[in-house]
Amino acid sequence: MRFIIEILLTGLAFFIGASFLVPGVHIDSYGSAIIASVLIALANATIGFILRLLTFPINFLTLGLVSFIITVLMVLLVDNMMTSFNTSGFISAAFLAIIVALLKAIFNAIAGEKE
Repeated sequence: MRFIIEILLTGLAFFIGASFLVPGVHIDSYGSAIIASVLIALANATIGFILRLLTFPINFLTLGLVSFIITVLMVLLVDNMMTSFNTSGFISAAFLAIIVALLKAIFNAIAGEKE
């Protein structure tokens, strides 16, 4: 159940971030935001994981900056896969990644961690 709630909140974060906070990003609907967030999570779990393993020494030296760049590249990959999710380039995708991470942190702080 927690997994489904996490997906819905991530979709909400994408929809809010894209619709209101980040210029240059457009998502057609909340359903498209959920699909985009799931695809980005899958891309990060597969391709992103492999890229993070290959770039670990550089990632270590840059204190995680390369990991953030990989996440932005996964957002751009999903942008190319979907017609209902559009970004205007790397900078808007980077701002979207930052806003979504901040919104997810706020949602998790409000919901609280249950163990």
